[in-house]
Order: sequence, then structure tokens, then C-alpha cells
Amino acid sequence: MFKIEHIGIAVKDLAASNELFAKLLGRPHYKIEEVASEHVNTSFFQTGESKVELLQATAPESAIAKFIERKGEGMHHIAFEVSDIRAEMKRLAAEGFRLLNEEPKRGADNKWVCFLHPKSANGVLVELCQSIPEE
Repeated sequence: MFKIEHIGIAVKDLAASNELFAKLLGRPHYKIEEVASEHVNTSFFQTGESKVELLQATAPESAIAKFIERKGEGMHHIAFEVSDIRAEMKRLAAEGFRLLNEEPKRGADNKWVCFLHPKSANGVLVELCQSIPEE
């Protein structure tokens, strides 16, 4: 069974969006993190058992910058926590889902991540994520 790990929201201004979501959720973000490989800064809010991740592009070639250019700010993806990301990638590929990466890659919040193409998931960008064990 999948658990919703987080909802990703593309934003133009991380500082202003942090203020907005702090008011909305009644608590401040708990972390800001840069994911240099994806050209993005992220901010996380805990809400119950799940999280909200705000994503701000740090470069024009970022997927987030391109998303905002096409669609504006808003929901970017939904992430599901899995216990074995490689097994789920294999299972979902066999079910006909199109994976956007062949191997899990390091994402924000100490996670391995893999994305499923929105065209194979009713227009929704789906992220699989698995916690990376502390060394």
C-alpha cells in the first residue's frame, strides 16, 4: 500500500510562498533544501502524516521553471512513499507506466526518487520516493 509522502507545488517566490503556507497550515516550514542537480530549492511543511513541498526554480532550464512558464504556479506532483523503490519501478514499468528515469536518483529530504510520466498516469506527475538509510 502506498502512503502519500508529499504534494509538490511549483512556486515563483519561495519566501513569499513560505509565508502564505505557514498561514494556511498554521505552522512554519521545517526545512529548506537545494537540489542542485534539479536546479530547484525546496521547502517542506509537515501536515499530519504527509508533507507539502514547495519548489522554486534556480535556473531557467529547471523543470519547475518550464512548468511555471507553461501552466503557472500550482500543483506539480504527488509523491508516494514506497519501501523498495527499485521493485516498484520494475512492477510499474511492467504494468505499462512510463518511468522518467531508469534508476532512482537522490532527491530532497534524504530520499531516492523516480518519476512516472504524466501521460501514463492520467495527466498527473507521480513521484515514488524511498528514504535513504542514515550511514
